[in-house]
Amino acid sequence: MEKNKYLIDLGDQIRKIRKSKGLSQEALANEAGIDRAYMGEIERGERNVTILTLVKIAEQLKCDISAFTKNIPFVEGDNKK
Repeated sequence: MEKNKYLIDLGDQIRKIRKSKGLSQEALANEAGIDRAYMGEIERGERNVTILTLVKIAEQLKCDISAFTKNIPFVEGDNKK
């Protein structure tokens, strides 16, 4: 199964922020109450993570969820008003 580009971008951004805070994947997973293997799948773009899980991760990284999506582009036509 091919990975979704947006999930890969999301995972990459979470990993970048985690590393900038000096946290291991295991430490972040433990603090957020997430299984370490699941955290790895998120960072590799293998999981379509829920908003509630993103909130847990953001709380531990002391950042807004928007920090995870800043590299995910707006695609015209995807946001119908």
